[in-house]
Amino acid sequence: MFGVIKNSLFGPVEGWPCQVLSRGEKEELTYEERTCEGGKFAAVEVTGKQFDEASKEAVLKLLKYVGGTNDKGLGMGMTAPVSITAFPGEDGSFQQKVKVSLRIPSQYQADPPRPGDESIQIEEREGMTIYSTQFGGYAKEEDYVNHAAKLRSALGSEASYHKDFYLCNGYDPPMKPYWRRNEVWFVKE
Repeated sequence: MFGVIKNSLFGPVEGWPCQVLSRGEKEELTYEERTCEGGKFAAVEVTGKQFDEASKEAVLKLLKYVGGTNDKGLGMGMTAPVSITAFPGEDGSFQQKVKVSLRIPSQYQADPPRPGDESIQIEEREGMTIYSTQFGGYAKEEDYVNHAAKLRSALGSEASYHKDFYLCNGYDPPMKPYWRRNEVWFVKE
């Protein structure tokens, strides 16, 4: 079923349908294995900019799209998380390329409005199984890189997941100062 995140400043926000398969704790890090539904997503790719700047630029475009800058003029409402696909380099820092995406709300999945901004693509994605860890605060590149390293260490060499990218997820609007939720997701192979 679709989860509703009730701590939003803007009313209920539809959550990405995921189900916890297992929980683990290792080296003072709590993590989960989840299965998440596929569906249609609005996505923006930004290259040539640092992670934090590129993410902000793409998120603003997506907010305009779900706010009504689309062919139907529909304010669709937010979904969470905002998911940023990051591509780590050899040293663990991010390459200057991100893809920021939002899952289209369930009532618009069958026929999502076309974006008014050509840089926004509507993508159909398969469901996936992920390894996830959560942390608070206003997340920046350094926070995601550090928590990804902790998750990688906790999972060890036995877990099989994509190493060429991972998802950096934020669940809260920027004006929410406390009890913020951020996650790193490794997509299982």
